[in-house]
Amino acid sequence: MKTPSKLNDRSSFSYPVSMSALPTSEGTAARSSSYLWAVGSTVAHHPTGSRIEGDRYEIMAPHVWVDRQPHHGPNSPEFFEDDVLAYLYLYPYRLHVPEVYGFCKDDKTGEDILLLENAPLTAAGELLPSLVRSWHGATAVRQAYWLWQMLELWMPFWKLNVASSLLSPENLHVEGWRLRVRELIQDQDPQIGRSIASVSKPSLGHLAQCWSLLLPDAKAAIAEPLQALCEQIQADAIGYPQVAVQLNRLLLEQSARLPLRLQVQGATDIGRRRSHNEDTCYPLTATGDPLHDDLTPRLTIVCDGIGGHDGGEVASQLAVQALQMQVRALLTEVAEEPDPVSPEVMAEQLAAIVRVVNNVIAAQNDAQDRAARRRMGTTLVMALQIPQRVKLPDGAIAANAHELYLVNVGDSRAYWITPEYCHQLTVDDDVAVREVRMGRAVRQESIARPDAGALTQALGTRDSEYLHPAVQRFVLEEDGMLLLCSDGLSDNDLVERSWSDYAERILRGKDSLESTVRSWLAYANEQNGHDNASIVLTYCHVSSSLSDIRVPIVPPAVDLQLTETAPVESVDVPVAKPRRSGLLLWFIVFLVLSGAVGLGVWYLVNPAQVRQVGERITNEVRDRIPDTFLKR
Repeated sequence: MKTPSKLNDRSSFSYPVSMSALPTSEGTAARSSSYLWAVGSTVAHHPTGSRIEGDRYEIMAPHVWVDRQPHHGPNSPEFFEDDVLAYLYLYPYRLHVPEVYGFCKDDKTGEDILLLENAPLTAAGELLPSLVRSWHGATAVRQAYWLWQMLELWMPFWKLNVASSLLSPENLHVEGWRLRVRELIQDQDPQIGRSIASVSKPSLGHLAQCWSLLLPDAKAAIAEPLQALCEQIQADAIGYPQVAVQLNRLLLEQSARLPLRLQVQGATDIGRRRSHNEDTCYPLTATGDPLHDDLTPRLTIVCDGIGGHDGGEVASQLAVQALQMQVRALLTEVAEEPDPVSPEVMAEQLAAIVRVVNNVIAAQNDAQDRAARRRMGTTLVMALQIPQRVKLPDGAIAANAHELYLVNVGDSRAYWITPEYCHQLTVDDDVAVREVRMGRAVRQESIARPDAGALTQALGTRDSEYLHPAVQRFVLEEDGMLLLCSDGLSDNDLVERSWSDYAERILRGKDSLESTVRSWLAYANEQNGHDNASIVLTYCHVSSSLSDIRVPIVPPAVDLQLTETAPVESVDVPVAKPRRSGLLLWFIVFLVLSGAVGLGVWYLVNPAQVRQVGERITNEVRDRIPDTFLKR
């Protein structure tokens, strides 16, 4: 549950719709004693075991330092140079990019040494394997996925003059499927070293040249099309949009060959100190009253209400209901498409859905004359596995390309967990994040603010014009567990401190999803019992043979019951006959109806108000539907 005071109405910080994976843990305690990466050519001259800045920083290895006094904030300049600002502006890409920890004064030279946290280092302080070293042993889908992540990082890096960071082989590391950059390298910098683009502004041709070096060890399934793509890029025959289309198709052709089974379990708890529960999650499987739902297990949602019992609880439940109806319509349209919808178009569509839900809640606030801190709202984290069909090179049709989309607003979170690691996939919408992203403070400074945790946006508190949901796409290509949760679980770095206790047992088949959810919620109440807590866990299997479990792609009629329950389910998507879309007109109609029905369910408003809200939603949807859909 959030109180209205957690919203910072002065903030207009905006998140762009992004297809790139987002950050790792934003926790403080879990990372206070982690290893730091020291940047610069002079730091390697300091002997291992020595200390700098008094006894504060101990040198464990070349460039690898530890802060022995983390309770004292690190030094930070009053103004940031461009090389430091690049790290701050790229904060949403923390899954790939290290963060500025602070600065240290070199005792010998008097120079300021830049220290990075969230660097590609193991728990023992060793560098993770390089991309080049790991390339040979990787599967075809993982090789394509690494290249896709490089391409997604290319444009934001290029705009900030750090694209050379992607062109130095020794600067790229991997952690499973995740591509990680050791440090940012300024373009046209004399310290670039072996960067291909050391003379001129980096171009896609330089990136293709870098990819070409990997071709000899590329798996046979992708080697030929990858070589053709590199040749087209280097000949200036295609630009970035065409490169993205071809590489995305290559990635999906490989991911679609894998099996996929999803199992889900969700539960919410009031906590030890609250009188009511303002969290809502979907599916809610812990009630013992199963309801077979066509959206389970593809769709998972956690909402954390804002505005008290008569507001936050209603807002979170209304959001979950409206999202279910609109996702049904979206999946119906996607099932009718003969070709995969691009990540960009899908992201725009999901953002449009969230904005419609936002305006449904905002309209209720207006109808009830709720103003300022009395306005109800909710956070949102939503995951949707969209089963797009893919035509393979041999002409066969694969039923599911393994795409997972995440949408988030506020501070409810998503994590990806395996026995080896736990990655936070979302970034919080709060003041601390805003200050870093705007280039005004490093993270260690921003989290020390009294209002660091104040939300900068939530569903329903303002018109959708001011709402900027973050949308990401991932590809499921390894066994793992997707965790969605409210801050009743994630507060105080509880996920970062406890994930390994639960992940290994469930991923090794020792515990069930149900028992894991129950025990994790109990632990959240013990550690963070001050708030409601919600957990939705999805177990994703891609490595084992599947039984013939099938569900229809085209959903049945909408059920408007207010209490959601669903069993733990598995799904293997069948191949559907391709049909041409009806230009998403039915999707538009469905969005309008869902908004009106949602209002009717939750409030006894008069017909004039309902018609007014319906007209408003209709106009919103027409404005938000991408032209690329309407032109099909």
